[in-house]
Amino acid sequence: GVQLVESGGGSVESGGSLRLSCVASGMVPDNYCMAWFRQAPGKEREGVGTIDRYGPGRYGNIKYPDSMRGRFTISQGSAKNSVSLQMNSLKPEDTAMYYCAADAGRCPSGSLSPRTFAYWGQGTQVEVFS
Repeated sequence: GVQLVESGGGSVESGGSLRLSCVASGMVPDNYCMAWFRQAPGKEREGVGTIDRYGPGRYGNIKYPDSMRGRFTISQGSAKNSVSLQMNSLKPEDTAMYYCAADAGRCPSGSLSPRTFAYWGQGTQVEVFS
């Protein structure tokens, strides 16, 4: 299978920034979709965005739900088989556990559902205080 490890969470003042990273290891296929989700206490897990991996070092087709556009940016990470989530102008309502997810093949079109993804990281906590 695929193992995912997130890092970069922490506590930040409202208006600040954080950069999360997710590294994939194990039986990583050439073509797979990586996604970021978040889950706040008492709320459902919601999608932050997705990025397609077409092969070693080749990423693209980055997509975000409408609610996540503007302050969040997904990109290829600096480490092998990694992606990053840059979060700017953070608000207290962004406080959540952030998860990296992956699944073989292309990223789904349409709404972003956690049920689409077979592999998950353990999550990294983000706290935004006012």
